[in-house]
Amino acid sequence: MRKQFFPPAAPLALTVALALGGCVSLAPAHQRPAAPVAAAFPDAPAVNGEAAAGIGGEAAAGIAWRRFFPDARLRQLIELALAGNRDLRVAALNIEQARAQYQIRRAERLPGVALAVNGNRATGADDAIASNYSAGLGVGAFELDFFGRVRNLSEAALAQFLATAEARKSAQISLVAAVANVHLSLLADDELIDLTQKTMAARAESLKLIQLKYDSGVVSKLDLQQALSLVASARVTLAQQQRQRAQDANLLTLLVGQPLPATLAPAATLAATTLAALPAGLPSDLLAARPDIRAAEQQLLAANANIGAARAAFFPRISLTATAGSASGELGGLFSGGSYGWTVAPQLLLPIFDHGRNRANLGSARAGREIAVAQYERAIQTAFREVSDALAGQATFGEQLRAQRAVAEAEAERFALAELRYRNGVASYLDLLDAQRSLFAAQQAAVLARLLQLQNQVTLYRVLGGGWSEPAAR
Repeated sequence: MRKQFFPPAAPLALTVALALGGCVSLAPAHQRPAAPVAAAFPDAPAVNGEAAAGIGGEAAAGIAWRRFFPDARLRQLIELALAGNRDLRVAALNIEQARAQYQIRRAERLPGVALAVNGNRATGADDAIASNYSAGLGVGAFELDFFGRVRNLSEAALAQFLATAEARKSAQISLVAAVANVHLSLLADDELIDLTQKTMAARAESLKLIQLKYDSGVVSKLDLQQALSLVASARVTLAQQQRQRAQDANLLTLLVGQPLPATLAPAATLAATTLAALPAGLPSDLLAARPDIRAAEQQLLAANANIGAARAAFFPRISLTATAGSASGELGGLFSGGSYGWTVAPQLLLPIFDHGRNRANLGSARAGREIAVAQYERAIQTAFREVSDALAGQATFGEQLRAQRAVAEAEAERFALAELRYRNGVASYLDLLDAQRSLFAAQQAAVLARLLQLQNQVTLYRVLGGGWSEPAAR
């Protein structure tokens, strides 16, 4: 049996070949597209003298949610949600899956070494049995990446992994805001239920008086039926509000990922809840603050890398198979002296006729890049619109709340005057009923205006990139 032995230059040649792999990349250079939005947000200046400075002048993305939400109960709810929310858990697992895919692609850039043991016995022309045994280490079909195909595929997988990590950050930011908004809705539900119960109790007392007057013949049955209608309508409103509160509580349980523990801190009132004002900054700040925009840019980088891999498919693909070990015609002499050898088998594959497959792959990759550019620009436009909407709310909800509270105060005074006039026989019971309905509606609207103001502040915090913190910092 003829044996091949390692010449001194063989390892050096293999090392040079590996070093040359991946020295060329055919991917287009990445250029961040210009932001297709205005240079400043509308309604960004302070309105009615309200301050627009954040905590210590920090941008929203730099303010941790623990500092933005001072309520102890809300902090506990957010902590529980970050630990138990299933959507956030899926987002974290998606990162692990993307990381594994990237590691697979990265491993293709390096040669894989395997232990190979072979044995072969066959008969020849004269019926003699010939034996051949070998054992050693082998490198199987390792591609010398001269044109960057494998490296571009690895870079695309890396960009996909980074985009998935950014998507996980977006999921956490959305979850923090969702928990805060549902918590505020529950506070509003409690205030509305309390308001309705008090209104219903007051109407029930009025009904008793009207019933006595009716029994005494002082008022007509029309007044009695109107009083009964007011009490019944209050019961309808109370049932609706109790149902809404139960649904909000169920939603909060879903977000938290477990039944709410009894050890939560006492709930604050909606009126006592305060959140810091936030500076809007510039639209260009969103490129660094919003994880969804960063994820869209990573997708654009992946699309560029896919173009490089598609271009490399037009060039020769060079692979290398090599083994080094021991070979012998007898099993007992497999590891005896003088039986060591090596083989090197390079292969070059140059596409000639592929029926347009490579050209179609390149066209698909280029179209994918254009899609990624449009999605990136769309992400910026969406972020600009969300921030603009939240700023419009910040500029108007404060004035709306003040005006609505003024309406409630005026309606309370009107009701007091109408009740006094009715008791003195100056006004009709219809005037009193109208004043009661208007007061109740104005009080409910004031609670809802406060809720919308606080939820808009939470939304502004979210759309400016606030709410993310590293797991170790929680």
